[in-house]
Amino acid sequence: MQLKNKKVLVTGADGFIGSHLTEKLAEMGAVVTAFVQYNSFNSWGWIDTLDRGVQKELEVYTGDIREYDSISKAVNGKEVVFHLAALIAIPYSYQSPSAYVRTNVEGTLNVMEACRVYNTEKVVHTSTSEVYGTAQYVPIDEKHPLQGQSPYSASKIGADKMAESYYRSFNLPVATIRPFNTYGPRQSARAIIPAIISQILAGHKTIKLGSLTPTRDLNYVKDTVNGFIRMAEVDQSTGRTINVGSNREISIGDLAQKIISLTGRNVSIEYDESRLRPEKSEVNRLWCDNSKALEILGWKPEYTLESGLMETIEWIKNNLHYFKTDIYNV
Repeated sequence: MQLKNKKVLVTGADGFIGSHLTEKLAEMGAVVTAFVQYNSFNSWGWIDTLDRGVQKELEVYTGDIREYDSISKAVNGKEVVFHLAALIAIPYSYQSPSAYVRTNVEGTLNVMEACRVYNTEKVVHTSTSEVYGTAQYVPIDEKHPLQGQSPYSASKIGADKMAESYYRSFNLPVATIRPFNTYGPRQSARAIIPAIISQILAGHKTIKLGSLTPTRDLNYVKDTVNGFIRMAEVDQSTGRTINVGSNREISIGDLAQKIISLTGRNVSIEYDESRLRPEKSEVNRLWCDNSKALEILGWKPEYTLESGLMETIEWIKNNLHYFKTDIYNV
């Protein structure tokens, strides 16, 4: 499938990955509708920060995926739907688990039903590596057992299964992309990489972190976006779940030291107990087997960890006003 001139809807377009995907699709010549969460401030999230030329190419639709009527109107007439809208903060899922069910599971149900009703040509549903929980073997392939180690991951497992059910029950052309840990410009301050970088660039001599031993498979946002694009373009992705990751792991402690070195600052690390997950909820190891992405999508990461981190550091340096570095962002 060629996406140029296709009528495309992106849910969660106001978010981190969603805004980058929306921007890329507009540059490719797709006819893009950016679905952003309604609010009384008329804020479009990160869409507000895009180049004016890109913004002029977009139709922005404000709504709420938890309401079927809202998403149904947005899906009507669209040929391709990228479903990214979700609640994603793991710490907040401990405080308000029902909100994650309503948004992630019921919201996905609404998107899938609307796409079924309007005969959408391709639906790309967004999963997460968190559904695997702590690795039982590495690297993690798509056959790895799913483990609900947080209300967030449990809700995403439910969302993934809802998407799968619509493929199997109604022959809806759904492809599920399962990104590992994405980072880059516009990422929330609650995530580990912007948390480290923003504290350093704000002049903190000591940065506060939780556990340093868990490992993560880190991917620059532009690589992740290319994975989304390929999921839509490649017909063989339909009915499949495909990991998108780097096939390498790094501990949080080693990551912090690498970022400190790249910034050239002299800082120390302080243990902050408030940043810990409950013991049985912490995902201790994530390492992606991306062989299926290479085989089916022809996708592999183009950015090294160092090059992606340097672009991220530069962006945060120029946008430090977005970050409240004196508080822990849940």
